[in-house]
Amino acid sequence: MKAKDLKELTNDELEAKLKALKSELFNLRFSHATGQLANPMQINNTKKDIARVLTIMKQRESQNSSNN
Repeated sequence: MKAKDLKELTNDELEAKLKALKSELFNLRFSHATGQLANPMQINNTKKDIARVLTIMKQRESQNSSNN
């Protein structure tokens, strides 16, 4: 997932995406713990996607507070 694509989403869509990514991370960790995860790098990629979403949300928040 690219940051450019995330910047085009609205705040509500970003929150929904964040919730979905956190749920996916939980499922990946569970699968890894039970030995059913084929590619453990999916966990790292999902963590990075969560960080990207949070970064964009914080950037927008700081832009809104500086504009006021």
